[in-house]
Amino acid sequence: MRLLIRWVVIAIALWVAVLIVPGLSKDGNIWTWFIVAAIFGLVNAIIRPFVLLLSCPLVVLTLGLFVLVVNWAMLSLTIWISSSDVFNLGFTSDGFWPTFWGAIVISIVSGILNIFLKDNNEKKDGVVFK
Repeated sequence: MRLLIRWVVIAIALWVAVLIVPGLSKDGNIWTWFIVAAIFGLVNAIIRPFVLLLSCPLVVLTLGLFVLVVNWAMLSLTIWISSSDVFNLGFTSDGFWPTFWGAIVISIVSGILNIFLKDNNEKKDGVVFK
């Protein structure tokens, strides 16, 4: 159940980013939003940890600002995969800046939505509350 909720949160965050950021666009119906959200979730779950690990010195050196570049790269990879001939989902960007601002909007929206959707079994200060 928790996975489905996170999947919907990502889809909503992507939708908001396309609405707010000029240069990001998405064609298709609601199901293609969920497919793009699944691709984005897989990219963030599989590739992002390795990229953050390899870029750890840059993240520390820039006081965390390099994470914005990592977020841009993950969204760029998602756009590239979803607009490939295999998927052809119609999720496109006009360049670096729309993708960069879209990544920031996605981070903010998903962060806000996740605040309201806390799981009762999540740890707080190392203690599990049930």
